[in-house]
Amino acid sequence: MDNISDIQRKNASRRVKILSYNVHSCVGTDRKVDPGRIAEVIAAAEPDIIGLQEVDVGRKRTGGIDQAQVIASLLQMDSHFYPALHLAEEKYGDAMLTAFPVKPIKAGPLPSLGEQRGAIWTEIDVGGIGLHVINTHLGLRPRERALQVEALLGGEWLGNPLCQAGERILMGDFNAIPTSSVYRTVGRALQDAQMQPGQRPRATFPSRFPLLRLDHVFVSVGIRVVSTEVIRTPLARKASDHLPLLVTLDLPLPAGISSEIAGSEMRSL
Repeated sequence: MDNISDIQRKNASRRVKILSYNVHSCVGTDRKVDPGRIAEVIAAAEPDIIGLQEVDVGRKRTGGIDQAQVIASLLQMDSHFYPALHLAEEKYGDAMLTAFPVKPIKAGPLPSLGEQRGAIWTEIDVGGIGLHVINTHLGLRPRERALQVEALLGGEWLGNPLCQAGERILMGDFNAIPTSSVYRTVGRALQDAQMQPGQRPRATFPSRFPLLRLDHVFVSVGIRVVSTEVIRTPLARKASDHLPLLVTLDLPLPAGISSEIAGSEMRSL
């Protein structure tokens, strides 16, 4: 029976690696624009799903390239980009990258008092599990962030019945430390991946001498956090002014899938 229990536990979840990274328009702390360097940092972490913030597309200041597409191509992934700012042909915003099948659900603006902010929501098929992932970059003002989190937790985003029907991840640069009211508000709805037993929270900003934990990955209660890591390699410290946050998760399999796999394994004993 112990062997059967081990098989059941093993097959009750599916592992996935999530990475959130503010790439600062691919401008490093050495002031060099280098999307390839960003891709190299990401590739070393081997994530399955990536949320990028501060991505330039067609902007003169960074060479006019589509940074989301360039990074995705180097990683052999697909990209989905939402421009929170759109000035003529120049765009700036957030992107989702993955090699898993993706269904775009929603991309749109958030209430903003300063620079316009937004979010992108996709449903990602992780081996038969529909995982709802929202990537965002919140504003600089406390009142602005409060309005943005209220919107994200509301019926158009995380509170939407479609999102509520599956496991959920909210990640990005929140510009909010753990003592802030915005962080606490999100923490009442979702669990902070870095605040789990056995996990040691690490700061993500600034990259050279990280002091503040501004970048977060929040997950729904059915998801088990296996490990978290703030990537602090010499290249990561140089590639952007933020460090990437990597989270390894176990997603619960739907009951039908779990029972079918476990039953197959037990019949082979």
